[in-house]
This record gives sequence, structure tokens and C-alpha cells, in this order.
Amino acid sequence: MSYQTIRIEREARGVAWLWLARPEKHNAMSAEMIVELTQAAEELGGDEGIRAVVLAAEGETFCAGGDLGWMRDQMEADAPTRRREARALAGMLGALDALPKPLIGRVQGNCFGGGVGLVACCDQAFAATPVQMALTETRLGLIPATIGPYVVARTGPAGARRIFFQGARFGTDEALRLDLLAGVVAPADLDAAIESALAPILQTAPGAVARAKVLARRLGNPPSAADIDHSIDELVACWEGREAREGIAAFFDRRKPHWQS
Repeated sequence: MSYQTIRIEREARGVAWLWLARPEKHNAMSAEMIVELTQAAEELGGDEGIRAVVLAAEGETFCAGGDLGWMRDQMEADAPTRRREARALAGMLGALDALPKPLIGRVQGNCFGGGVGLVACCDQAFAATPVQMALTETRLGLIPATIGPYVVARTGPAGARRIFFQGARFGTDEALRLDLLAGVVAPADLDAAIESALAPILQTAPGAVARAKVLARRLGNPPSAADIDHSIDELVACWEGREAREGIAAFFDRRKPHWQS
């Protein structure tokens, strides 16, 4: 399958590298990337020759969150379109989270908004210093809605309360405490850290690994269909509210929204 915003590299030993490939846009997620990531999850999940997937990103930034053009389109869209786009985003995250292969994140640079959601969907993620993460949605009059179920599943409710509301950046120490990252290394050591995570996986039985992942997700109370629907409803409600219109307009106008002094 041909992709425009991502690319896939396959190794003979059964490792696939799933690359976010919009470095000129800081790998911000567009509608096209959301669709392609969903398709890639289905493609790799159904490939019996693949035993593990590394989620990586080209350039200096892992993922800056939502694409600015996508955000502008949501502000101008009607409610059914907004709901369709929110469900597409939720479906992409769900497909990565349920991927029947170990998913290992390789993180560098900034990781904001939806990028944090991508990391939360990984079974484990490693980052090269320095990394800055943030859930910036509330600064724009939005909330981390569709990514919320996966972030909470990783951080727990207490951790989510520390990062959902403030919109502030946090570094690797906090990301480690929140269990968003499994390890932090120098940039030159990042690929070695990924390899150290892959090596034991490649010694295990693929079918057993897939079953073990399903078991771990089930015992960990994965997001229910009702949770997903609620997150979509909340995102649409925010998009239709006055705060989002003001926050995003202020962002594009390079000014402060009225709630900031």
C-alpha cells in the first residue's frame, strides 16, 4: 500500500518501522495521516511476518499534535463532519492501542497533544533527551478528549489530573513518573534502547505475545465503546463552543485569548 504521510520499513527478522513522515510539519496529524495510520495498523496487524512494530518519526519532532489546517477545518465544519473526524481520530488510536504486535515508541523532540496520545498507545516508549511533552488543548479552549482514554489508561487518573488541566510542558522526569516513557537516553543511544526492547520480544512465540497483549489490555480495563463515544461527544461539544473559537482564533492571530492575562 502506498502512503503519503507515513512510511513503513520491514526488516527480515520481523520488525516493522512505522514512521511519521511529515518532518516539515513537525509530524502534525492531518486527516490524511489519521487515515493512513489506521490503515497501517490494520496492515501490520494482519501481517503474520511482523512480530513487533516501532513507531518512530522523521525529523526533529516526534509529533506536534493536530495539523493547523485540520484544526482550521474543524472550526469551519458542521457538527456531523466534526463528529466524523473525531471518530476517525478515535478509531486510529484504538487501532494502534489494540495492535496485536508489541508497539514500541521511539520519541524525540517535542511531543504535544495527539502525539502524547500516540505514545500512550505504545506498549513501551523510549525517548532521547531533551524531550518536551504537553497536553495543550485547554489553552485552546479544547480538551484532550479522544486521546484521554489512552492517556488515563497509562498514567492513571491521578497522573491525568496533573497534566490534563494545565496545558503546560513537562519533561522526561515527569514523563517517566507518569509511565508515559519506559526509558530516557542520550540521542546517540536511542536506537540501542529500542533494540534492547526488541531483542527479548523476538525470542518469544508471536501467537502467545498477541494473546498476552489482549489479556493485559482486558485486565487493565481498556476504554469501552461508551468511553470512546463520550470522548467524541466531548470533543465535538468543545469544537462547537465559544472557548474553542476564541482560543484557536487567538492562536492563528498570534495573540492571547481573553482568558489569559
